[in-house]
Amino acid sequence: MIIDILTLFPEMFTSPLATSILKRAQEKELVEINTINIRDYALDKHKQADDYPYGGGAGMVLKPDVVTRAINNHNKDEAYLVFLSPQGKVLNQNKVISLSKKDHLILLCGHYEGVDERVLELVDEEISIGDYILTGGEIPALVIVDAVVRLLDGVLGHASSALEESFNNSLLEYPQYTRPVTFENKTVPEVLTSGHHENIRLWRKKQSLLNTFLKRPDLLIGREYDEEEKSLLLEIIFNQE
Repeated sequence: MIIDILTLFPEMFTSPLATSILKRAQEKELVEINTINIRDYALDKHKQADDYPYGGGAGMVLKPDVVTRAINNHNKDEAYLVFLSPQGKVLNQNKVISLSKKDHLILLCGHYEGVDERVLELVDEEISIGDYILTGGEIPALVIVDAVVRLLDGVLGHASSALEESFNNSLLEYPQYTRPVTFENKTVPEVLTSGHHENIRLWRKKQSLLNTFLKRPDLLIGREYDEEEKSLLLEIIFNQE
């Protein structure tokens, strides 16, 4: 996969992209991540990539000619172009899975008051990471890169890791424990040290449902349940009464 990030501030990506899973994924050549400075596509001597909005108002708007040149220079293979915008659909795990199946992503980071509206005609999708305002699209772009790259084949050490994480089944993840068995008079649940794989699987599924029931009940609405989940959920509901 190739991910190109178009930004006014490529330096914001230097450390995150050279750290942990993202670093290892690039070293293994499982993903190629490029940061492109939009200003490099301004033709004037001052490298001006933004200007005042027509009609007045506060802030600056990214210029359509500069941004379009940056996009066209990197969109050689019908890449999927995402504009990070508070007006976009809110990112969720299903969207992350969909993006992870693209061969080439271009992430356009807005800044100031955003981009000239005419640029949006080139965009395949607008995505937001939540209903709040940030300075620019750089942090949302990093969120997408991190969420997408971890789903690529070979990135995580265990093939099942990404599949068992929160939201992949519209449920939150079950609690995790490690050594020591007892810490400050609190002990790891006995089932996890029993070695009984089926009991551990059932415990984890029940705890996942319980976590979701207590913390994000909205995720349970409209979800389809198998018979085992229905039984476990009924146990949880009756135990809460």
